[in-house]
Amino acid sequence: MVLSAVKLHPSWSQIFTGEKISLRCEIEGGEGKVWKYEWSAPNIISPPTSSEYRISRVSGSHRGAYSCRGSSDYLFTGWSDAFTLTVSVLSAVKLHPSWSQIFSGEKISLRCEIEEGEGKVWKYEWRAPNTNSPPASSEYRISRVSGSHRGAYSCRGSSDYLFTGWSDAFTLTVSGKPRATLTAQRSKVIPAGGSVTLSCSVEGSAGWKFDWFRRDSVSSEAQLMRGNEANRDIRVSQGGLYHCRGRRGDPAFFSEDSNEVTVEETGPIKPTVILQPSWTQIFSGETVTVRCEIQGGTQWTYEWSPAKLNTPPTSNEHRISRAAESDSGGYRCRGRRDYLITWWSDTITLTVSSRKPRATLRPQRSIIPAGGSVTLSCSVEGSAGWKFDWFRRDSVSPEAQLMRGNEANRDIRVSQGGLYHCRGRRGDPAFFSEDSNEVTVEETAILDSDIQR
Repeated sequence: MVLSAVKLHPSWSQIFTGEKISLRCEIEGGEGKVWKYEWSAPNIISPPTSSEYRISRVSGSHRGAYSCRGSSDYLFTGWSDAFTLTVSVLSAVKLHPSWSQIFSGEKISLRCEIEEGEGKVWKYEWRAPNTNSPPASSEYRISRVSGSHRGAYSCRGSSDYLFTGWSDAFTLTVSGKPRATLTAQRSKVIPAGGSVTLSCSVEGSAGWKFDWFRRDSVSSEAQLMRGNEANRDIRVSQGGLYHCRGRRGDPAFFSEDSNEVTVEETGPIKPTVILQPSWTQIFSGETVTVRCEIQGGTQWTYEWSPAKLNTPPTSNEHRISRAAESDSGGYRCRGRRDYLITWWSDTITLTVSSRKPRATLRPQRSIIPAGGSVTLSCSVEGSAGWKFDWFRRDSVSPEAQLMRGNEANRDIRVSQGGLYHCRGRRGDPAFFSEDSNEVTVEETAILDSDIQR
């Protein structure tokens, strides 16, 4: 007699919902024959005609008795003994909310979910770290997570005489309170009429919304601008000190505040650079002051180009007491106040010459007519702002004597013969040019014979 039997593959002693298995009809002593197969199975609509009954995803509906038989020509096997397939229900621990990282102080729950457990009244058991009275419900609530909650959590359910297996362990990790990070995309200076984008994040975790804060001076309190924003980016068009923080969950759990980011706003204000004295060409050793003037408002701090002028405290003016060629170049400035930044001024160019200038003396004529005078003219070529010192010597006194000093007029009239020269002076303290050439002026004498005539 030919016997048939149903065998389970893989040959596990316990099958769980969701697994893939096959039942095989094996015929003893049936070698060399071509068999056709019949199957008796629970809830079957179209049983296979092959030796293998495949189930790609086991569910509760597959529980029951399976038997088979074979036929070859006019030979029939008997129905095999029934193979009873028992299906165990799977349980799993799921975290809610489903964040990958949990922080101290948050509120969470762990839920025991039983696959295909609908329609049954389940009782629950929990394995959890450091717990004396685990809940008998499907939910394991932790109202305020701490380091003591770290560890493995598993659960199982029972209904009448049906038990699920213990779930795979869910390992809960708990981290310290996170800190938000605030970054500015591209520039931290808002162009006139524009805006900049700020981005807030809490690294390595999800589910955050964001609170945004601004203060308009270093001493003021931060004000909440926007709260519970889903978007991590905002655009701002005002200068100020900004920071953010993350929040998630209900009740809200807050991250540490982020770093502060300074955003400056460009205002339609244009300073002016002024030279004092207002000479654009000066000479080595002279003193000159560059001043930044801003119309409207006070309490500005100033930024200069070239950067060598930016030595704190940054003043609106810099005195160059002994100019050198290295001081030549373009100077410009801008102002800052309460996170408002002005435009850059126009550039004013300063030229410092290392060659000390020489005065030039020209007489109108060199002979003074009797009873008359001649005009002498002093100049320093290619520069402005000069006043003049005048000197004379005669044959009796070989040393030149100062006749007039700090004269604003470049011309003088003289009625005495002698050797004359001049020099230029300008600035405070005074800077002197080289002495001019000497000019001889002769005086026409009036004789007694001329008077008698």
